[in-house]
Amino acid sequence: MMAMSSRTLHRKLDGLGTSFRRIQDDVRKNLALDYLKNTSMNVDQIAGRLGYSETTNFRRAFKQWTGDVPSHYQN
Repeated sequence: MMAMSSRTLHRKLDGLGTSFRRIQDDVRKNLALDYLKNTSMNVDQIAGRLGYSETTNFRRAFKQWTGDVPSHYQN
């Protein structure tokens, strides 16, 4: 889709000081915060929407990103 091999993409991202995983985590974090603040979705729904098969994995990642639990960000 990007007209380059995965290895080439890896090298380019590495040259920019980032990685696919870091970008993916940043996107997931920003989406999670947006969903928690601006929707009525519960944590299970958000975890599923972000691609987590288990809500506990989402909660763990969220705590790493923010230092807090998702419920503290819900309206």
